[in-house]
Amino acid sequence: MPDPSGDRYCGCLYYSANALARTITRMAEEEFAVTGLAPSYAFILMAVNEKPGIQPKEVSGIMHLTPSTVTRLVEKLVAKGYVVRRAAGKGIELSPTRKARASYPRIREAWKNLYRRYSRILGEDVGRRLASEVYGATAKLESSPPK
Repeated sequence: MPDPSGDRYCGCLYYSANALARTITRMAEEEFAVTGLAPSYAFILMAVNEKPGIQPKEVSGIMHLTPSTVTRLVEKLVAKGYVVRRAAGKGIELSPTRKARASYPRIREAWKNLYRRYSRILGEDVGRRLASEVYGATAKLESSPPK
């Protein structure tokens, strides 16, 4: 459905969600640059710092990423000295290194700065409501039966 503004795809959720994702990703990359980590790595480190011993499967659920993507990201964090993997029965546990714990305050501050930045632009209430609605829609779409 065309929009009077002239953007013919703005009524399409797919188009709008991807445009929003690209814009917020660019902002996040700028804010998280001070950590030396891409936002995806920083969010995994927050999860590992907040719950030492967390399993990759739980990280996948938290971040809405496939297990193979989490494995790839974790391997890089291990190589960079941020995370230690330990066998735990049939699974793997992830624990933060001293380097990860030291980076945690900078990561949290970058996240706060991202929130402040988009809240200044959108308004705090709109930003919170939009985040809640997008997350709710994601949960609904992910839990719907396959085609």
